[in-house]
Formats: sequence, structure tokens, C-alpha cells
Amino acid sequence: MSKQLLEDKGWNPYLAGSLSGIVSVLSVWIAGQFLGASTTFVRSVGLLEQLFSSERVGQMEYFIKTTPKIDWQWMFVVGIFIGALIAAKTSNSFRWEGLPDLWQQRFGPKSKAKRAIFAFSGGAIAMYGARLADG
Repeated sequence: MSKQLLEDKGWNPYLAGSLSGIVSVLSVWIAGQFLGASTTFVRSVGLLEQLFSSERVGQMEYFIKTTPKIDWQWMFVVGIFIGALIAAKTSNSFRWEGLPDLWQQRFGPKSKAKRAIFAFSGGAIAMYGARLADG
């Protein structure tokens, strides 16, 4: 690997944003689908719930309209994870960390429970907003 690649800790944000925009346009143009992920998480929960109570899932109005299944959007989310992992590994920026340095500087090192509460709350609010806006 080149020395520059090892020293560089990430992609140029302008390049990454431009490429994301191009992929988004191509997705609509070629596949007729907007990029999104919020339905994937709801469908995944539906798939998990089918393991325990398939009758209940079959009677839920939302899952009648939006069948729990693995589709292109689910594969898109898996691809995001794999792509992010590859990008982090190739830029040598991957590391396991329970608390990011910025969080520890602001709230201290013993705030794992606080961080979990904030992360869960933020994720729930973001997902609620995404579902409210229909994805």
C-alpha cells in the first residue's frame, strides 16, 4: 500500500458526497427506487416476529401492506455495513471502541449507561421521524 493511503484517514467528504448523489440518481433512473433504509428495519423486526408469532404478523395492517421480506433495500443496508467496514479497514481507521474520545472528553469515561440511553433515544427519534415521513 502506498504511504499516502496509510496516512490518509478517510475519503474526501466532497468526493464521497458526490458519489453518494450519483448513486442516488442512478438508483432512481435505473431501478426506479429511492435509496432508503427505514422500511428495512421495520421489515426485519417483522421477520423476527414471524419466528414467534406468524399469525400475529399476518394480521397486522402494516405488515399486510408492507410484507416482511429480504429485498433490495435489506441488501442495501448490508452493503452499507460491508462498505463501511472495508473503507475503515483500508484507511487504517477501524478500531473497536466503547466510547468515542469526544464523548469521554465531554461526559467522562464512566458514562456508558448515559451514552446507551442517548444513542437509543436518538435512534428511536430518528426512526420515528423517518417512518412519519414515510421513509
